[in-house]
Amino acid sequence: MTMLVAATIAFLATHFVTSTPLRPALANALGEWPYRGLYSLVALVTLGWMIWAYAATPREPLWGGFREITYVLMPLAFILIACGYWRNPTMVGADKLLQSTDPARGMIRITRHPIMWGIMLWAAAHILARGDMKSLVFFGGFLVLAAVGTLAMDSRKRSNPDWPRFAAVTSHVPFVAIAQGRNRVVWREIGWLRPAAGLAAFFVVLLFHP
Repeated sequence: MTMLVAATIAFLATHFVTSTPLRPALANALGEWPYRGLYSLVALVTLGWMIWAYAATPREPLWGGFREITYVLMPLAFILIACGYWRNPTMVGADKLLQSTDPARGMIRITRHPIMWGIMLWAAAHILARGDMKSLVFFGGFLVLAAVGTLAMDSRKRSNPDWPRFAAVTSHVPFVAIAQGRNRVVWREIGWLRPAAGLAAFFVVLLFHP
């Protein structure tokens, strides 16, 4: 368990570097693309360490596990992730989308962080379904990464002069902007192809998942 905790802390620390003054210092010293390459390599190594430590850690049950909840949370997680890759102004390198006439379209009307919410639901489903200590640490790390990551992403984007206009019609928490009347659901923008792709991916994973 000690090794799993250490690997999870290293994985989280690697990702939170981008929200500290260390990120621009490293990028200036190495160059933007070499920095991204090194960052990706370190993130991959720490992820591999996490997976290895998780597999090597014995299971310590905490509760019985709520397996049925995965059939509710996991399809939603896959749909959010699949739809989040389309026209998402909060993604890295997508600042130009904030300048558009209607920057919040499709799934972004529901939440400005669909990918991160998908990861949070994916992690929460595994924690609740497995009900053991090592899953709480392993998947809890992804839950913390996604939850805190949304706040870090918003903080970085606030320096963009177009951010206030975008934030005024979107919400972090799903459906809050819609409930407050600041936006509305437009199903034709979401379409059926991306949700169907997300559901298809879910059923493939379900088919081969032990």
